[in-house]
Amino acid sequence: MANQLKFIALLSLLPATVAMAQTKWTEKKTGDIVFVTNTGGQQLGYATTSGVKILTVDGLAFKDLNKNGKLDKYEDWRLPVDVRAKDLAAKMSVEQIAGLMLYSKHQPIPAAPAGPFKGTYGGKAFAESGAKPYDLSDQQKEFLAKDNVRHVLITSVQSPEIAAQWNNNAQAFVEGLGLGIPNNNSSDPRHGTLATAEFNAGAGGAISMWPGSLGFAATFDPKIVESFGHIAALEYRALGIATALSPQVDIATDPRWWRVSGTFGEDPQLAADMARGYIDGFQTSLGDKEINGGWGFGSVNAMVKHWPGGGAGEGGRDAHYGYGKYAVYPGNNFNQHLIPFTEGAFKLNGKTGMAASVMPYYTISYKQDTKNHENVANNYNSYIINDLLRKKYHFDGVVCTDWLVTGDETAVDVFLSGKSWGVEGLSVAQRHYKILMAGVDQFGGNNEVAPVIAAYQMGVKEHGEAFMRARFEQSAVRLLRNIFRTGLFENPYLDPEASKSVVGNPEFMTAGYEAQLKSIVMLKNKANVLPLQIGKTVYVPKKFTPAGRNFLGMETPEKLEYPVNMETVKKYFKVTENPDEADYALVFIASPNSGGGYDSKDAKNGGNGYVPVNLQYGEYKATTARAVSIAGGDPLEKFTNRSYKDKSSTAINITDWAMVTETYKAMKGKPVIVSVNMSNPMVLSEFEKDADAIVVDFGVQGQATLDILTGKNEPSALLPLQMPADMLTVEAQFEDVPHDMKCYTDDQGHVYDFGYGLNWKGIINDARTAKYNTGNKKP
Repeated sequence: MANQLKFIALLSLLPATVAMAQTKWTEKKTGDIVFVTNTGGQQLGYATTSGVKILTVDGLAFKDLNKNGKLDKYEDWRLPVDVRAKDLAAKMSVEQIAGLMLYSKHQPIPAAPAGPFKGTYGGKAFAESGAKPYDLSDQQKEFLAKDNVRHVLITSVQSPEIAAQWNNNAQAFVEGLGLGIPNNNSSDPRHGTLATAEFNAGAGGAISMWPGSLGFAATFDPKIVESFGHIAALEYRALGIATALSPQVDIATDPRWWRVSGTFGEDPQLAADMARGYIDGFQTSLGDKEINGGWGFGSVNAMVKHWPGGGAGEGGRDAHYGYGKYAVYPGNNFNQHLIPFTEGAFKLNGKTGMAASVMPYYTISYKQDTKNHENVANNYNSYIINDLLRKKYHFDGVVCTDWLVTGDETAVDVFLSGKSWGVEGLSVAQRHYKILMAGVDQFGGNNEVAPVIAAYQMGVKEHGEAFMRARFEQSAVRLLRNIFRTGLFENPYLDPEASKSVVGNPEFMTAGYEAQLKSIVMLKNKANVLPLQIGKTVYVPKKFTPAGRNFLGMETPEKLEYPVNMETVKKYFKVTENPDEADYALVFIASPNSGGGYDSKDAKNGGNGYVPVNLQYGEYKATTARAVSIAGGDPLEKFTNRSYKDKSSTAINITDWAMVTETYKAMKGKPVIVSVNMSNPMVLSEFEKDADAIVVDFGVQGQATLDILTGKNEPSALLPLQMPADMLTVEAQFEDVPHDMKCYTDDQGHVYDFGYGLNWKGIINDARTAKYNTGNKKP
């Protein structure tokens, strides 16, 4: 009897034990999204509209993403990432893997009504459609469902809340398709103080503001960049972004290159240290956000670019255009360009080990393929990708092409033209196949799956089905890793109110502003005119910007306006429009911009179109340029010599020079303070003697400059680039070699070399200048 009672008692306990096993997770519903909390396990999120159900196994909750009623390995968050990725890759169809290999064209939220990034809602432009700004466009629904795209490039957003709501809509949409693979949304850099060009296209919603990449380099402090990375990653994830198309770690070995402003300067070791800090910050999840190995819900995959370095374009021209397709190495210095990757991005201090992804550059690295001797763009070059990146440097992450590399070239001077450099004679499908065989996993800016499927069929014909299926699964595993590691399979959903509180919060804004202050370089301080006395009267000349075209070719009107927020200036000084009444003049200018080195008018008038890129405001005639270019050749050109010898160019913004000289005359000996927003090194001899003080920034808020000028903060930054003595030394330097210019010496006897900068006591010499051996890198 006693034993029977014990047995009954045990039976009575059994349902409770089962119940306990079934209640190791709880759920909370917010609208159409259900958030699941696993006790001691991963947090989940799913949409009630997607058809996904929860499976309970061992008392824990798992998402049944493929809706087959059982727990597959890829759905089991307890298993290692590679086990899950390989299981899922094996389950995917060729069409699904091909879609995973696509990276969408730029997606503004909501879609633009016209232009290259336009979209529709029910066949209508957004303004006439009645759609919500966070609804999916017709085009987005099509490429997500029909083409199986899962990598989406987000540009502008109206607000963090709208970005979060769009993310939830997009994730719910794809969660209901096929195997339930979530989107891995990405962004170009979006934390700058100005929304400029393609490389900062994302500055839409409120977000913390930081200096540009050169500004980070000017701090000479990788810890600042790492701190930025942690904050930016949290903001990205709050916007639904899990991949950063950054950092750009090319060394700026040619001072004329259009993309110098996106680099960490010209020094390979500084760029490597900055790359390491940046990627550690972005990729490392901290605290309860970590899932495993440093990865987690606070991680953002970094796509380091541009392998093997894009800073050596001949004549400083850029490979977004056919006229800049060749990188040249007259100094035989190809290997030094790899250092920011091999010693920085691939050797992290943090747990994640190395950058998740790599993007090759558009350029043909001329005569650097020592195995196959192909002069084709890096995206197509098997030696550059398979032999160097994959085999020699053991990179097994995602390699993604830059945007539009498989398209047809339509003109040598159009930004949105295709950039199939060196393989223009191949079909679009053949280009995709060559890229795949070179070791690349993904196609940037391509929403359409058809050419990838065609490339697969080419591979089957040449190598057999088993080989090509294995090649596709290899890329699928690499791509899926980045989605698993960031927790997107478990919970890709956001709380819009939480996103609003995270993105651009006061703590993050303050950190960004402090970094801006540390990025401003003081070049000159004659007679210690700085710091200026608050409350004095200042004269600020207006800035004239002539009519022109932006990088997309769209016309921009002329402007005459103050180059700084005058309401901010008035918080520091009294303001006058009469120089005679002023104690000081503040002149805000930008570094010279002469264009990209190609003149369509010259081409139409019988020339070859090539002109010098000019780093001074006034006219420069290239009398010492190469008579015969190192590289040349394009299907749209009937010649190969791209020399611009004896041709001239003048800066588009030459009126900035006049602002300084005219103000100097008008002030009649009273102090003239010049603040330069610098995108490239420049020839300062044109106006330096007319300035009592010069400060340089690489993208900051005007208030930060005023805080330096008035002594609220002491300048501490150093030049991350050499300032050339003149254009002759620019012409004489090698495109591929850093630190090879004669530097400018000002009227105080100071040499504007790499690592030079002033504080209130004079020339800065500290642990940073010692570490990077500044001032001792001259040829």
